[in-house]
Amino acid sequence: MEVDTENVGMDETDALMRADNDSGVLNSKDNDDDDAPTVEETYEITTTRRKTIRTSYKIQETSSSTKKTTMTTAAKLYGKDLSEYDDIDVDKLLAELTPEELNILAKEVDPDDSFMPPSQRCSYECNKSPTGPLNRKKLIEHINKQALETPDIPELKPYVPGVIRGKKWVPPPQENTKEKEAEEQIAIDLGEEYEQALSAATQEEIIDLAAILGFHSMMNQDQYHASLLNSGQPVGLGWDGVTKASQPKVYPMEPPNDTDVDATIKQVRDDDSSLTELNWNNIKNISDEKFIQLFEGLEMNTHLESLSLTNVGLNDKTAQRLADALEKNSTLRVLNVETNFISPPVIVRLIRSLLKTKSIEEFRCSNQRSQVLGNKIEMEITQLVEQNPTLLRLGLHLEFNDARHRVAAHLQRNIDRRSWR
Repeated sequence: MEVDTENVGMDETDALMRADNDSGVLNSKDNDDDDAPTVEETYEITTTRRKTIRTSYKIQETSSSTKKTTMTTAAKLYGKDLSEYDDIDVDKLLAELTPEELNILAKEVDPDDSFMPPSQRCSYECNKSPTGPLNRKKLIEHINKQALETPDIPELKPYVPGVIRGKKWVPPPQENTKEKEAEEQIAIDLGEEYEQALSAATQEEIIDLAAILGFHSMMNQDQYHASLLNSGQPVGLGWDGVTKASQPKVYPMEPPNDTDVDATIKQVRDDDSSLTELNWNNIKNISDEKFIQLFEGLEMNTHLESLSLTNVGLNDKTAQRLADALEKNSTLRVLNVETNFISPPVIVRLIRSLLKTKSIEEFRCSNQRSQVLGNKIEMEITQLVEQNPTLLRLGLHLEFNDARHRVAAHLQRNIDRRSWR
């Protein structure tokens, strides 16, 4: 950079040079910071008799790559780098310090350091020597003596039995709750017609009106159901009565399933036209041989439409035989094998067998030996269900949302397709 200045005096030249020096541009060697870039500067000042000054500045700055940088910041104490003290044995240095120097060093410790014990974080300044050994008995006697000799604080008014000192507390008067509720009532103008109808309405009519308007919290269950059934209100539980829960109704136990197993097997094997529904639910101790006889007759049966085998102890062996029978039967519409001991792979086998004849519309097989089927099994079941155009209902618990949504969507499409026909 070249600057030509004419008609400038020497005093102004000196001032210019001093200003440059003060700004830190000319005297860059005075900066000892290692992080600053290296600057080489050359100054040429030529003075003529005409007081003309020609000044040339040559500034060469090294590349920023020569700048000393470190990726990790070294630990510093009072602005000094501590990396050179890494190899020093601190324990040896502490052993050479005197007690006075250790005390001075202890005062420099950060009191907020939670890794230091409290005895070392707190500077103990009391160096008073004990007057003697601790005697607990004498200490307690001294405390009791001081307590007895210390006079009590004098009372402004002495205590006299039966005389009240100060102002007696009087509870505030309680307002009449009925009057307060009457004052807080909200007046609603319903019109002469509605007010006349409500004033002339009976208690049963008001309860019916509350049931119609949905004020269920104002009635118990007996009143609500009596209003829906248009029957008389319960005695003692009127509009002004106490709302309480009704007693649970006692239902008799269901009678045991008295279906004759051997007779129904014979009917299935003989293809009896009168047998369209077979219910073996909750029958105990059915042998595997009888299950196999039933499924063998099911292969050639053309009249049975519903088969229920809930809680009968169906296992994988007999379920495999049932799957073989479903591939040959074309009249069965409803099949229920819930609450048995069928494994997940056999459940897949049963659902795959439904694709052979495509006659089953409702298949239920939940609550089996394994409560969780797994992602692999559920995906196989989903793919098989999506291939079945006749299945309308599937009673099976699917854990994953993807399988559950896909199965539900396909079953809905089957129902819609069935309704369009």
